Formats: sequence, structure tokens, C-alpha cells
Amino acid sequence: MEILKKAKPNILVIGDLMLDHYLWGSCERISPEAPVQVVDIAKETTVLGGAGNVVNNLVTLGANVSVSSVIGDDSNGKELTAMLLGIGVKTDGLVLQTGRKTSRKSRVIAVSQQILRYDKESKDAIDEISTTTMLASLKKSISSYDAIILSDYGKGVLTPSLCQGVIKMAKEIGKMVLVDPKGSDYSKYKGAHLLTPNKKEASLATKIDINSDESLKKALLKLKIECELDISMITLSEDGIAIFEEKVRRFPTVAKEVYDVTGAGDTVIASIAYSLSAGKNIAESCKFANLAAGVVVGKIGSATVSLDEIEEYEATLHKSSSDTHIKSFEEIDKIVSRYKQNGKKVVFTNGCFDILHVGHVKYLEIAKSFGDILIVGLNSDESVRRLKGESRPVNTAEDRAYILAALEAVDYVVLFAEDTPFELIKMIAPDVLVKGGDYEGKEVVGTEFAGELRLVDFVDGKSTTKTIQKIQGKLC
Repeated sequence: MEILKKAKPNILVIGDLMLDHYLWGSCERISPEAPVQVVDIAKETTVLGGAGNVVNNLVTLGANVSVSSVIGDDSNGKELTAMLLGIGVKTDGLVLQTGRKTSRKSRVIAVSQQILRYDKESKDAIDEISTTTMLASLKKSISSYDAIILSDYGKGVLTPSLCQGVIKMAKEIGKMVLVDPKGSDYSKYKGAHLLTPNKKEASLATKIDINSDESLKKALLKLKIECELDISMITLSEDGIAIFEEKVRRFPTVAKEVYDVTGAGDTVIASIAYSLSAGKNIAESCKFANLAAGVVVGKIGSATVSLDEIEEYEATLHKSSSDTHIKSFEEIDKIVSRYKQNGKKVVFTNGCFDILHVGHVKYLEIAKSFGDILIVGLNSDESVRRLKGESRPVNTAEDRAYILAALEAVDYVVLFAEDTPFELIKMIAPDVLVKGGDYEGKEVVGTEFAGELRLVDFVDGKSTTKTIQKIQGKLC
């Protein structure tokens, strides 16, 4: 993840830009004029849609993003351009075409349900002048991009001549073109580095009913040969991603909760382009894309994902190395804020955890059961010595933290140098503060900052002190 965090790839998105407009309200009556619902609008929101959602995902990942498309010389076009500039996207590649309508999709939503959608847009192919202008602009800047994404929503921007012009230009100087395709004729994408159709789209394009490993392989191979791809790929929704280079390889999904799959395809192509541009191979990029998709399907509506969110999500899956679970005060503060914003319940406990034993593990497993995320505050070596004496700790803070972080129940470990975790608890303000059963009737540091205090009994006869005594031969 550190390599990805340091990368700032330059990526160009070419495709159908649109505005997603939402009218939010409530409905309490039927119109006296016609048998239709009357929605009392409370608020309006507008976000980038279509290829704009790919742009949004790349921006939140940390890429330097440029965009190329054709829009109308209208108020929607001006609003869309302003929104792109507002998130730091370069818009030099936008072309105004007289008479063309900038896509705007308006949705009326009442009581969390979409009542109506109405569109204002042009869907016919862009004219030859616009195509020539876009290609001429690309020729001047193409060497500066690490990758190019063609995001096709079937609104007329990605014509065969434009697609082939972009792909030919890119191949001449060794640049990757990744395509999120549309329709059943993929000939216009011939020569791209890879395509990202889902299983339904791939079945339509190849005329192969993908219902088994064998049919999946046939579809992947057909796409690779007919479209002259470097890598053939099909996304499989809850089954992850399949690719074909010299053989079929599958990368399973890692989604824990699925609330909304809206925009997941945009996230997949954005994250693959980002990862490949950062120097990762296709296998690493597919795994990264699955993690990114796992985050966004756990959100409502078209969503984006940041590298920090992906790292945190990976940590909760315990598919990352233990040291990625060890955080500083500053890092855990940001992490906790994001989890709370997403409605997650944060649990905190602390201790020396010198020689890890079954009593520790069972205690931590019970603590984790009280919420979604368990953070363990760990006494530094100096702090342990002040509390336990000069002969302790047996294991260094670095070793103790790493072993704790490897436990399935533990999401994050934070070292603190003070005798108590007062400042750490104050900063985290956990929903649940957990301490051992021996604190019954005693004052517990930090309870004023916690939602509730839970006491957990220790396993009889299990302690670090007794383990040390046994090692020293003082107990049988």
C-alpha cells in the first residue's frame, strides 16, 4: 500500500460525462389533478455521473486526473466544468459542440425510494469536428499520461473513429488504454490493453452464455483474440474478477456487506488503472480493485474510495501484514473518525500484553464482540517498567505490538508512553471501553469519554506473572 500511497499517476479519462441530479423530498398525498404522487422537495444535490464517477474515484485515490469529452454550450455544461475544476481535474480536453445537450439525469426521491427519473441529453454520435479536435488535443498531451481510460456510457462520445484514434496513438508510444465498454460490438475497442465488461455484458458481446468455468474461459479467450487485447478480463460481481493472459486466473471478491452496487464498475476500472500506473502487476491490481469495490458496495449511492479506506478495510479482513495494523496517535485519530462517520461501533481496551497467553486472547475476543472495531492501547517499554518493575517487559514493545496485531480479534494497536491511556481514550472517545473484571467497583481511567464501560472476567490461572514463574521453575 505504501507504493500506491507514494504514486501520483497522471491518468486521462475520455468518455460520456453527465450530471446526476437528485431531488429529495417526502410524499404525503396524491394530486387532485391526476393519480400521481405529490412530492414536497426538501433539498437538491448534484454529483458527477457517467465517466465523471470514474474521475471522482481517481481523484479520491490520489491520481492527477485530466478529462476529455464533448459537452454542450449550455448551463449544464458550465456546471459540469465548474464541478470538475472544483476537484482539481484538468479540463483542457473538453470540447463544446453547438446544439449538443450536456447529459443531466434528474431523479425524484421520496422516502428513500426513486419515484421518477427524467433525462435531458444528446445521445447521437459526436460530429467529425469534435472528434478531430479531441484527437489533436490528445496528440499534444498523450506522452504525459501513465494510462488512458475510455469510459463508455453509450451517449455518443466514444465513436469507433475516436476510440481507434486514441488506441492507435497510445500504442505507438507504449501507453495503456483501459476500457469500460458498452453495447454488443466491441470492435471499436480493438487493440486496447484490457476491457472490463461484467458477465452480462461479456455474454452479450461474445454471444456465449457464461454459466461455467469452461464458458467463462471461452468468453475470455474470444474477447482476447477478437479485440486483440493484452489482457482479457470479465468482472463477476460477487464472484470477483477473472482474467486471461496465458491461462484463466480468478480473484475472489472481498466484500463483507453489500448495500449498493451503484458505480462499482467505475471503481474497478479506476482502481485497476491507478494500480497498473503505479507499477503493480495485473494480479496485484485485481486484488486491489476487489478491495476498493468491497469498500464502495458497503456505501449507499455512487461512491468513491480512498487509499486510507482501502487500507483500513484490508486490515479488518486480516489479509494485510501485521505491521499495517499498528498505528500512531495521529493515524488512529483519522481512522476512528472515518469509522464513526460510517456508523461503526468502536471498542477500546489496553494493557501490557507482555507474554501473550490464552487468557489475553479470550479477553480480546470478548472485547471485539462488543462492537465492530477493536483498538488496543499498548504500554510502551518504559511504561511497563514503571508499572511492573525493572525486569519487565520480557518482550519489547515492537514484538508485543506485532503479535497483538496478528490476532483476528484485534483491528489496530496503538502504543502509548504514559502510565495510563487517558489521552488516547480522550482522543478516540470509544463507544465501548473494556477492562478486566478486577476493576469491579474501582475507578477506570477514561470512562468519561466512553459511551459505556464493559468488564470482562479473566481466565482463572492465566497471567503473564504466572507464566514467568513457571518458566523460572517456581510453579510445577
